[in-house]
Amino acid sequence: MQITSSRFGLLSIEQSDIILMPHGLIGFESSRHWVLLSNTNNASVAWLQSIALAHVAVPVVSPRRFDSEYRVQVSKRDLSQLHLRQQDAVYVLSVVSRNQDLLTANLKSPILLNATRQIAVQIITTDSQVLALPIGQLGNKSNVQSERVRAAA
Repeated sequence: MQITSSRFGLLSIEQSDIILMPHGLIGFESSRHWVLLSNTNNASVAWLQSIALAHVAVPVVSPRRFDSEYRVQVSKRDLSQLHLRQQDAVYVLSVVSRNQDLLTANLKSPILLNATRQIAVQIITTDSQVLALPIGQLGNKSNVQSERVRAAA
């Protein structure tokens, strides 16, 4: 099937690539079907592209790439929405935001993805997590992770 994206143009995707997000993302609750796209310019970043809203593509990263100690506490209710089986592959993604020239990852509202079943939910953690973890500077050709190390120093 083909979808249109204002950021990536016309995309050919398989039906099996579509991720169901029963509650959408915060701010895009009505958009329930997404596709995860790799970023050819930066392997640290992927994009969640809305199937229904061509103008909505959200950058995401693995939070552990920037905080190796990151652990998220998930309620049984939130976890049950993923219909997990023991053999399923589960990933945690954080939405990247821009605050002037600083890029940040939202650790307070991660996206949990059951990649085996293509189901995802965005949760709000009940534990104390950083809402905006600095991960990089715009306009710098260095990789995002090394920028995070400099920002923390």
